[in-house]
Amino acid sequence: MSTGRRVSLFVTCLVDMMRPRIGFAALELLEGAGFEVEVPATQTCCGQPGWNSGERASARALAEKLIAEFEGFDYVVVPSGSCAGMIKLHYAEVFAGEGAWLARVERLAAKTWELADFLVNVARLDRVPGDFRGTVTYHDSCSGLRELGVKEQPRRLLAYVPGVALKEMKNCEECCGFGGTFSIKFGDVSAAIAEAKCENIAASGADAVVLGDLGCMLNIEGRLRRRGDERTRVLHIAELLAGGEHG
Repeated sequence: MSTGRRVSLFVTCLVDMMRPRIGFAALELLEGAGFEVEVPATQTCCGQPGWNSGERASARALAEKLIAEFEGFDYVVVPSGSCAGMIKLHYAEVFAGEGAWLARVERLAAKTWELADFLVNVARLDRVPGDFRGTVTYHDSCSGLRELGVKEQPRRLLAYVPGVALKEMKNCEECCGFGGTFSIKFGDVSAAIAEAKCENIAASGADAVVLGDLGCMLNIEGRLRRRGDERTRVLHIAELLAGGEHG
């Protein structure tokens, strides 16, 4: 019988390949909140890159795989607004008009959460193990903000971290230029958007920029370093909340 506390962590392929410490930090936070967490070993990609690029068949195959891997849990938690948004909103497009599949998608979507949203609205977290001494500014990643309404949640969590002072940057809700395959197809446009974002980060004077999507993190960090900024740290909110480097 389910206890209602069984969480499956969808690490995301980007975190798995590029910054696994984010996954470990998310795991620590969820277990610390009292949940029984499992990380399905066969998980890979949610299918979003293929879906956005018109590769419908491959996106569907990955979606079917993910549904089978994760539908048996009480919750699916994702440290990425874009991947969570794919599962919660766009799987219904992948399986449009297919009754049995749509029913499974709807059940999965109802229990899929972006990490910060879950920690605030399900786990009801009111303390975190992290300890960061300095100023941070927060970048609102597009999918989390516009598709899932993730705005206040990460800021509430940051307020629980001893030593953190939040300094909002100008245009914090504007895109960083990543946009998945957009940054590959429209490199010059992406670079210009990223440059504007980094100017606003620099103007904030913050010691670190914090956000909830690794794609945006890599885009922003890469641009900051090319600008010669080796000082400003770029952190996923899970890393900061859990306290320090992981993995």
